[in-house]
Amino acid sequence: MDLQDQLKNLFPDHQIAPEEKVEEVAHELYVQKEPMICKFEKRKGKATTIIEGYEGTDEDFKILAKEIKTKLSVGGSFKDASIIIQGDYRDKIMQILKEKGFKVKRVGG
Repeated sequence: MDLQDQLKNLFPDHQIAPEEKVEEVAHELYVQKEPMICKFEKRKGKATTIIEGYEGTDEDFKILAKEIKTKLSVGGSFKDASIIIQGDYRDKIMQILKEKGFKVKRVGG
């Protein structure tokens, strides 16, 4: 006996309404004129890539951070208006950002 049968037994007069389809609107990121800075640092002996200089909203920057982390399959965080990615992924991150239409500047090493 599945869930639908159990619900019919509990509520025999209930009519199942058709589900409404909700169209998802793709969220567009603000593309700025000034380049974002992609730099490499060592923190506590571990390599990190830091992305700074985004002029849009923090929510857009968080969405961008999540997208980068999932594409690279790495950990990271969003703190103090910068994205911190675990490991040295400057080249790959710069490629991802350029595909999205951002200007990126490589800093350090």
